[in-house]
Amino acid sequence: MGIEIERKFLVCNDNWRSAVISEQRLVQGYLIHDPRLTVRVRIQGDAAQLTIKGATSGISRSEFEYPNSNCRCGGAIARISQHPLIDKTRYQVRCAESIWEVDVFAGANAGLILAEIELPTEDAAFTQPEWLDAEVSDDSRYYNVNLAAQPFSCWAAIEATK
Repeated sequence: MGIEIERKFLVCNDNWRSAVISEQRLVQGYLIHDPRLTVRVRIQGDAAQLTIKGATSGISRSEFEYPNSNCRCGGAIARISQHPLIDKTRYQVRCAESIWEVDVFAGANAGLILAEIELPTEDAAFTQPEWLDAEVSDDSRYYNVNLAAQPFSCWAAIEATK
């Protein structure tokens, strides 16, 4: 069983861009989401990957990934996934001894930039780059599956009605 342990932060400036080591556009569709289980299909270049994630406990959750190098499922994802699809460019960024992933969202989540780091244990130490802002690891609004259900572009309208 795979375990994903990650911490997630908002990004406050573009200083991370000078340390980019790679970038890749990702499109994700969510097929199933309930409190115990999330099933996602991600298209990355010419490949697709099915990911099954368990419930989050703290900053950890079970995760199983099944790659498919012969992707022909783009149309299917568009038809059967929750909308809007998650559309983002993921940058790998080197900071000290760590590699961070910085996601710059497009489409309905445009304007949102998140940085995350995967850790070997929940209490692992790491260097926080100066371009990080508030930590949002425990804020479920920033989970990609929830951004598909309640896009970042709608948050201001929702807050205005409260």
